[in-house]
Amino acid sequence: MISGKNYIGNELIAQGSKTYNTINPNSNTSNKTIFYEATIEEVNTAAILASKAFEVYKNISDLEKANFLKTIANELEAIKDELIDIYIEESGLPNGRANGEFGRTTSQLRAFATMLKEGSWVEAIITKTENKPDIRRMQFAIGPVAIFGASNFPFAFSTAGGDTASALAAGCPVVVKSHPLHAGTGELVSSAIIKAVQKCNMPNGVFSNLNSSGIAVGESLVKHPLIKAVGFTGSIKAGTALCKLAANREEPIPVYAEMGSINPVVILPSALKSKGAFWATQYAGSITAGTGQFCTNPGLILGIKDDTLDEFIKHLKETISSIAPSCMLHPQIKSNYEENKATLLSQEGSHAILNAVNNVPENYVLPQIITVDGAIFLENKIYQKEVFGPFSIVVKCDDKEQLTQVLSKLEGQLTGTILNDDENELNTFKNAIEALKSRVGRLIFNGVPTGVEVCAAMTHGGPFPATSNSKFTSVGLTAVQRWVRPVSYQDWPNALLPEALKNENPLQIWRTVNGEITKNVL
Repeated sequence: MISGKNYIGNELIAQGSKTYNTINPNSNTSNKTIFYEATIEEVNTAAILASKAFEVYKNISDLEKANFLKTIANELEAIKDELIDIYIEESGLPNGRANGEFGRTTSQLRAFATMLKEGSWVEAIITKTENKPDIRRMQFAIGPVAIFGASNFPFAFSTAGGDTASALAAGCPVVVKSHPLHAGTGELVSSAIIKAVQKCNMPNGVFSNLNSSGIAVGESLVKHPLIKAVGFTGSIKAGTALCKLAANREEPIPVYAEMGSINPVVILPSALKSKGAFWATQYAGSITAGTGQFCTNPGLILGIKDDTLDEFIKHLKETISSIAPSCMLHPQIKSNYEENKATLLSQEGSHAILNAVNNVPENYVLPQIITVDGAIFLENKIYQKEVFGPFSIVVKCDDKEQLTQVLSKLEGQLTGTILNDDENELNTFKNAIEALKSRVGRLIFNGVPTGVEVCAAMTHGGPFPATSNSKFTSVGLTAVQRWVRPVSYQDWPNALLPEALKNENPLQIWRTVNGEITKNVL
């Protein structure tokens, strides 16, 4: 049963008087549970508990942390049916999406557990040579972190999502600022985490979950002196505001914010000629998947002007026209979509390829595609504005030089895609490909950007404003690097070194010793 209260460590508490409800987007009606917004005192208590927990949790072995993460996954699976029901009720997303995201969430918890058991994630480096200092370095947890739940992924990028999983794997206690659109899902997920905390004898305060319908709780968390880093997924406006708050603290802290991206797709002439209809069908599905509410939604498609590009646009129009209206996460998100879409439709040189339809259910939307010439796109930066929803722009470039120019002027992006059916053509467009690579975190060949594999090699990040720090990823095993910092030991006695740095390598992990990757003892 959902209580509407805050998890302050292991306890459910509601001291405040400010309340709110979630809504069911499909029916646009309020759900019954009343949620109590966390007070500033509750934020402070959660941060203090997290700081105290860190003194214990940072010394817990990787094997114990791995068991903790696996237990969280098990506890989530024990209440899966209830979680799926509340997820659908609060998000309006379908059962298939809910189950897929749930599986991703438990899988990434177990993936971090496997990483911990293997142990080499600490990046142990040893430089030991005659007549020089003995220097040994590894990564250590930075302290309590604040995690902001995302509106569009109630499981995978929220309470027990990748930010939380990677932070707990690193050895950092987590204080979650629950997203108000799915507060019930957040509380139920939190209950599973707290059961795992208790079963695994983890310190009270290693996890807290705070309700919030406004910005006060989030601001208080970011400014709290005991919070040492922040993970955020959301809008450019909110992400940059948090970055400024963190930078203006007495002790500035990093904010790892994933923000806006329109994920450019370059469809080269060979792909248009041989597979134009195929790619139009694929991209109609990618643009409209999840009502376009993915950070990797393909919001920009670029090609060279000719009849094959026109045919591609025609097939794209025909395919998308057959797709039924779909529900957005919240009426305000729908309102923002319609407003941003209207802004771009009103720009000089903008041409809509789909007819406007007004008789759609409340909180449902239809997709839209617009076309614009490359020269006009270059002159008007508004065309780079992200429209969060089922929307994309097709840019008609005069030639490969203008295509390269457009790509080089783009803001930072999460992904960039090249569609091609002739490898010899890639050399002709090498400047365009290099320009695209310089703007993105993930470069895709002959695919769609929607769908982000959770694996060690994944980069889900990119230059600003895609993220606040392009060196890091929020998906995949290296996401743990956001929550650690390196410490070097110089000439320390072997007996006093951490296990990962001792001569005998008791953990049997891979280490870099004098430039060689090895498990050998010294």
